Amino acid sequence: MGDNKHPAQVTQLLVELRDGRREAFDELIPLVYDDLRRIARAHMHARAGGATMQTTALVHEAFLSLVDRTRIQWNDREHFLSVYSVVMRNLLVDMARARQALKRGGSEKLQRIDLDEVMVDDQAEQLLAIDQALKKLEEFDLRLTRVVECRFFAGFTEEETALALQITSRTVRRDWLKAKAVLREWL
Repeated sequence: MGDNKHPAQVTQLLVELRDGRREAFDELIPLVYDDLRRIARAHMHARAGGATMQTTALVHEAFLSLVDRTRIQWNDREHFLSVYSVVMRNLLVDMARARQALKRGGSEKLQRIDLDEVMVDDQAEQLLAIDQALKKLEEFDLRLTRVVECRFFAGFTEEETALALQITSRTVRRDWLKAKAVLREWL
């Protein structure tokens, strides 16, 4: 995934971040930015029917959500990117819920973000359906859900997923096939 030119530097910055040096986050982002944009594009394509949303806006919104989570026990680059991917997914789901609430005449005060302007109602419904299926999958088997997040949303290879989840590539392959079959049935 990505060019991964600075794996030792990424790992060192994650250790510093875990130890409380908040500036390490700002130094880390440029090293993984291309990967984050790729993950955001995958989320946009998967969750919004291929619409051309602003991937940069999603990366930056996720950045703002993660900036206060400096005490997470980061394992490595794959773990960081996996968590970032989950944050992106949650942002898109929250945005879809807000859009659906407005559509139903909700009068809640909603905070606007750039992405909200480009999501249409059908995309919001699709996003919520996928999110519901993933929540159901999580209740069924948490590891299958993590494999889907890594493979589909983060764009990890089997090997990267195995490393991030600390399982074998063979288990990833088996879980990926099982998760796709279950999700296909539910959706």
